[in-house]
Formats: sequence, structure tokens, C-alpha cells
Amino acid sequence: MARENKAPRKQEEKDGLCKKLISVNRVTKVVKGGRKMRFAALVVVGDENGRVACGMGKANEVPEAIDKATAQAKKAMKKVALVGTTIPHETIGKFGRGSIVMLPAEEGTGVIAGGPVRAVMEAVGIRDIRTKSHGTSNPINMVKAAIAGLYGLKSIEQVAALRGKTVEEIKG
Repeated sequence: MARENKAPRKQEEKDGLCKKLISVNRVTKVVKGGRKMRFAALVVVGDENGRVACGMGKANEVPEAIDKATAQAKKAMKKVALVGTTIPHETIGKFGRGSIVMLPAEEGTGVIAGGPVRAVMEAVGIRDIRTKSHGTSNPINMVKAAIAGLYGLKSIEQVAALRGKTVEEIKG
């Protein structure tokens, strides 16, 4: 039976990465001899310390699809700018018709996010954040929008370097 939009599974293996299965879709291709079933898996991989990526894998069996998605996500991991347990500034991540608004939160707030976005935030290591999704409820688009927003974050040091100023001048 295919898993659809249920709470993501969390796995930790020897490599220290947090792997979360977001969704598994059964895809049917109609061919001359009948229907050919395959599975597509969406997995989020993070080190809970500021690196995250997502991967999609397709195969004839569910475990193979999950393995392919995990391998793809491991290759695509990128660093995300964090400040303590939250994000440095508010941002909007967009992908397709979906957009995710992400707002920094005080310590102790927790992760205020729905389904697939929560899994991304936990995988990257964010403990305090407020999010709101607009547009689509498709898990693939929501995950990709959240990751696009996280990749767009800049730390205060990066902003200072871009402007040719010191961190103290930026803070005011």
C-alpha cells in the first residue's frame, strides 16, 4: 500500500544524516500489455546542523525508490544560513504555484509548520520558526518551495561582505 501525505518517517543511519520520507506515489503507465506500476518517492535529507536537500526517486519497488531518492538528496545537500535555532530573516520560498512564508521566531516557539514543511525544518535543524504555505498543498511543491526559501537566506556576515561594510555597520 502506498504512503500518501502521512507523517514523515525519520531514519538515522551511521552517516549521521536525518532522512525523512515525505511521500510515496504509485504511478501507472498504460502499455499494450496492460498497466505497468512504478513508485515515486520524495525524501528530505539533512544533518540537523544547517545542511539540507530533497530527492526524488522512481523504481519498480518502494524501497528501491526510497534509496534512489536518498542518494540524490545526499548529492544535492547545501548549507543554509542559521542564527541559533532559527533563521536570520524572513523569507518567501516559491516553487510552481506554491509559496512558503518563513518567519524567524523566538527561542521556545517551536516549529510552527504543516506536514512536509515541518519535515524540512526538522531535517535542517531549525527548532524555532513560523511558516505559512500558500497556493498548493502538493507535498513535492511545498518541499521544493521551502528548500528554495532556505537556500535564499543570507547571514549578516554575508550581507556585510556583499555591501563592503563591517557587521557593526550593518547592525547599526
